[in-house]
Formats: sequence, structure tokens, C-alpha cells
Amino acid sequence: MGKEILIVDDEIGIRELLSEILMDEGYDVAMADSAAQARSYRQKKRPDLVLLDIWMPEVDGIALLKDWKASGELTMPVVMMSGHGTIDTAVEAMRIGATGFLEKPIALKKLLEGVSAGLRAMPMAMTEPVPEPVVSTAPDAHEPDEPHLSVPLNLPLREARDWFERRYFEWLIEQTDGNMSRAAEQAGVERTHLYRKLKQLGVPIGKKLQEET
Repeated sequence: MGKEILIVDDEIGIRELLSEILMDEGYDVAMADSAAQARSYRQKKRPDLVLLDIWMPEVDGIALLKDWKASGELTMPVVMMSGHGTIDTAVEAMRIGATGFLEKPIALKKLLEGVSAGLRAMPMAMTEPVPEPVVSTAPDAHEPDEPHLSVPLNLPLREARDWFERRYFEWLIEQTDGNMSRAAEQAGVERTHLYRKLKQLGVPIGKKLQEET
């Protein structure tokens, strides 16, 4: 696979166990036993994913996540880990920029699913400055009264395309009041293709849309 995962946890047993599992799956693994080590590693290179423990001595995972965001280094997916985390803590981590949360003890299936999902995710810190689609309320003499969307151009082509398509279809579903036939007609695709695309992109499908399909 060639993907590099940085495991940050102060418990050596957990670091070694996760490392063995992930290396068996073909991932490259680096380890850090503290926020200081993880911070030093990140300054030298960018891993494809970070598994970050929340509760660590001296500097915890939430504080490290905030530091990476403030320094502009939160450019990789970060999945938080905790053996006694609360919903509030998980929500706080996601608000800062984490892309996922795993509760310890982490079952093998949950670990691999979390890593796979994390590698497909884009850090929220990279998307925050990007405005959401906005429909003009006051027509401008030089511009048509149509939705305006700023696409993040610093992304790889595939991620930028998925980002655009997701927001386009979210807007389309809203504009057609969840009517599959109208949405497919406006998008210029078959209804079955549109349904598969919505599922692929993770666009929420409303009750009315589900009833039609």
C-alpha cells in the first residue's frame, strides 16, 4: 500500500500491537510515545494518517491537535483514540480537525475500518476556509443570479472533483426538494446512476428520495 501511519501513544504495548497489525496489512508505520516526539516527527515529514491518543502525560492529544492546526501542519487525517473518552471530547476533537475517533480497546475490524476511512478523509482544517455553496439573493448587473462555489485548488485532482461533486449534488437535492426524477433530469444522468453517485459520495438521501428509489 505504501501509506505511512504515525501512531502516537504513551503506552508501549498499544503502540507495538497497533504497529504489528498495520504492518501486517502492508502499511508503513512510525511511532511516537509523546506529543513532543510526534511534533518533531511532523516537522520533518507528513504521514498519510495519524492515530493519536487523547490522554497522554504532559501534552495530551487534543492540545497537540490544536498545535498542528495553529501551525498549519494539520494537513493529514488524524484519527483520535481513547480508552475513556466522552462524546464531548470526541466532538471537540472533530471540531478542531480530527477526521475520526476510535474507542479503546480497539477491535481489529474497527481499527482497519477506521484507518481505511481516515485515509479517504480530508482534514477538516483544510476545508474550513473554503466557503460553502451560496445562492445569490441580490442579482448583480455583471453576474448571473446563480450559485457560486469556490473549489479548493490545493487538492489532488480526484479529491477536488469529489469535493465539488458532493457539494453540487447536495445543492441539487435541495433545489429539487429531494425529487429523484427532477434531480436526475437537471443533472443529465439516469436515476439509477444518480442514486449510486449519491451513495458513493455520502450525500444524505432524504425520506422522499428514498421512497422514490
